[in-house]
Amino acid sequence: MAGNCNPIPIGGITYNQLKIEKKPLTPEYVPRDPALVPKANRVVVVNPARTCMPLGAMFAGLGIHRGLPFVQGAQGCTTYVRYTFCRIFQEPASIANASFHEDAAVFGGRKNFTEGIRNLVVRYRPDLITVVTTCSSEIIGDDMVSFIKVARKRLVSELGPEDGNRVRLVLVSTPSFAGSHVAGYDRASRAFLETLATDHSRPNNRVNIIPGMLMPGDLREIKHLLAEMGVEAHVLFDISDVFDTPLMPPQTLPYYPEGGTRVEDVEDMANSMATFALCPNEGGLGARYLEQKFGIPAFLGPVPVGVHNTDLFLERLLRVTGKEVPKALRDERGRLLDFMADTLHHTMMKKVALFGDPDLVTGLTRFVCELGMEPVAVMSGTQTKTFAADIEGITGEFGFTPAVFNGSDLFEFEETLKTMPVEVLIGNSKGADIAKELQIPLVRAGLFVYDRVGYQKRPVVGYRGGERLLADLVNAILDFGYPEERTQQL
Repeated sequence: MAGNCNPIPIGGITYNQLKIEKKPLTPEYVPRDPALVPKANRVVVVNPARTCMPLGAMFAGLGIHRGLPFVQGAQGCTTYVRYTFCRIFQEPASIANASFHEDAAVFGGRKNFTEGIRNLVVRYRPDLITVVTTCSSEIIGDDMVSFIKVARKRLVSELGPEDGNRVRLVLVSTPSFAGSHVAGYDRASRAFLETLATDHSRPNNRVNIIPGMLMPGDLREIKHLLAEMGVEAHVLFDISDVFDTPLMPPQTLPYYPEGGTRVEDVEDMANSMATFALCPNEGGLGARYLEQKFGIPAFLGPVPVGVHNTDLFLERLLRVTGKEVPKALRDERGRLLDFMADTLHHTMMKKVALFGDPDLVTGLTRFVCELGMEPVAVMSGTQTKTFAADIEGITGEFGFTPAVFNGSDLFEFEETLKTMPVEVLIGNSKGADIAKELQIPLVRAGLFVYDRVGYQKRPVVGYRGGERLLADLVNAILDFGYPEERTQQL
């Protein structure tokens, strides 16, 4: 036996017998080189707070009823995304793939695409296929518009005109060497509306909602607000009953969840009274397209988190539809205000750091300011044109001047937090190790919560979502350490 290792018994060893000794590379902590901490000084991203653009387009494609994403790329482009969605939602995510290998990289992916589309239509009979490009197909220059025409011609030839033309194909260009999942969802919103929403001849007295990459519980809360207002709406990419679908056997094959936005509803979005892109960077392109093409008013954010933003969302609905805000929603608002007053002695002047996707972080920043907390550092993993100005504008209203990181990574964020007083961290599961290192509580919020169960069911939007988030926040503070003497009146 090599070295000093003991032989492993033939029968194996139990889990309790496993022992891994961790030896630090240096006997004590070595501070980072200050010149390498800022992301702007590095060519490498360390611990990114974002993922690739195709993930956002696949997320959108799965929000269509009887819809399937088809990824023009290698198998890993799909495997990682399916794995990520399963970790977050504990639900299967059906995503097809062109299965690129060396030959496709050299000769192009047309054969893989046409074969894949044909097999997908014959075996699964979807109503719509979201064609998602990747870095490999974009770099080799696949002409996807021509590929779609060839695939359609083959479908008509083999299945006949009716069946061959039945399935809709929507192309979303998402080169994953640029942007992030935020941009992928944003591009998908425009691609779907450009392709499907073409008839502007039948006013429908509805509003359009483009929610962004929110959780199923958030979409249900948005629908609750609309229902209480008596407002009918088309929700684009409705994943509420896709990523949180009931288990009701027996199920037939091919299996599709009952949820998702129907193709005819997307087509009818060209006839609505207004479009609300709750997350401006995740759906703003689609809302602006409808405004430019058909003159449909577009309201871009803010995401309705907390009192002010939810008030603004309901005020805009009232302005567009003429529907009054009912007593039930005013009562929900009052309960949130009462809860904020009841817990103010726990939240007042607590120093908080926030990170995640730009639109949700912007909404959460205003909410913590409403709670009397002081944001000391705010980070978006995706760089946007307005994030820094938005955060500075919100915090300036309350007299705060946090450090703002627009498109940074968690390495710079963590190293900066080590130099300032921080008592609470708000973000997704990627912040778990940072919270442990800083010995502060982590309040989980956002898309990438994969180390806890049930978070996809719990809203943070609306007045009721604000109550739940506030409860999580205060309980995290209480669980982490005993409160001061002046806060003992529990």
